[in-house]
Amino acid sequence: MSKQQRLIYGVGINDAGYPVSVQPTINGRRSTLWMCPFYDAWKHMLARCYSDKRQVKFPTYAGCTVAAEWHYFSTFRAWMLAQDWEGRHLDKDILRPANKVYGPDACVFVPGQLNSFLNDHGAARGEYPIGVTWNRQAGKLLARCCNPFTRKLEHLGYFTDSAEAHEAWRARKHQHAIRYADMQIDPRLAAALRTRYAV
Repeated sequence: MSKQQRLIYGVGINDAGYPVSVQPTINGRRSTLWMCPFYDAWKHMLARCYSDKRQVKFPTYAGCTVAAEWHYFSTFRAWMLAQDWEGRHLDKDILRPANKVYGPDACVFVPGQLNSFLNDHGAARGEYPIGVTWNRQAGKLLARCCNPFTRKLEHLGYFTDSAEAHEAWRARKHQHAIRYADMQIDPRLAAALRTRYAV
């Protein structure tokens, strides 16, 4: 097997120095009984950036890359060990909006609920701005915002102008983001949340 074939997704170098998984073959089928959580996070990050199959399914990752130092598993693992990572998701663009590079200066681990709150599903938005839908019964535009704390969809009013409806959504989203910011221990994350929907 060539060196290139051993690379993870064509770029990743597993220099762990220990088994990163336990995968016995049971009844002719290979199954994973355990996966190193650091390796799992690293491999999934590489897949988002360098797996053609993954990018077809999730086109928002097109053009994303991983910083050169994180091509080495040991370097990523050392960084992750210093983070509050348990039960959290690796994010690349909360601290730096529109960032496309996974690296130590831009990435942070965030709770899954917060990650969902920040995912605006832009690709599935439709013809109106985010937070705005057409209400056929009222014959007007309706502004709505999901409350991440109550898990309920909040109706913010009817509008004739899509920009005004979107502004109602943005203002309410900002209020929720401020509440999230007040809950954070990491000052970088708190600062990013306070400015995310401020404009």
